Amino acid sequence: MVERTRRFIREHENCFDRELVPGHVTGSAWVLNPARSHVLMLHHRKLDLWLQPGGHADRNPDILSVVLKETAEESGLDPAQVRLLSEEIFDMDVHTIHASAHDQRHEHFDIRFLVEIDDRVPLPGNHESHEIGWIPLARVLRFNHARSFYRMVQKTRRLAV
Repeated sequence: MVERTRRFIREHENCFDRELVPGHVTGSAWVLNPARSHVLMLHHRKLDLWLQPGGHADRNPDILSVVLKETAEESGLDPAQVRLLSEEIFDMDVHTIHASAHDQRHEHFDIRFLVEIDDRVPLPGNHESHEIGWIPLARVLRFNHARSFYRMVQKTRRLAV
């Protein structure tokens, strides 16, 4: 995943532009509660999948700022309530977005960062999701069993609290 993403970025100057048909760079957050026992997931309205917060870069090459902005927007929280745990990339994934009425088939080169939100704070969410909530780490794969979710759950289990 890492090498495919690096190669894609080197080969496409406009890699952060969602109009780039073969694919584009996106950013997302793996959001943990302070106890590291739950993950914030949302039921994405357009894709009808349980996912982590994130989205398109919209030509912004500062993918970390994209991730933090998207996390605040999709959770409905003030950006001050979203705490970056590390500036290092937590995970990378390349996945296919199937053709729809809105888009052609393309790939997302998703760059993911580790974020923390206090799970005692109410989550208003926004219009992009049917539902948002804290999922126990042990149940995450029941909501989304993609290989990348398995990988991120395993990485979370290795984190120190």
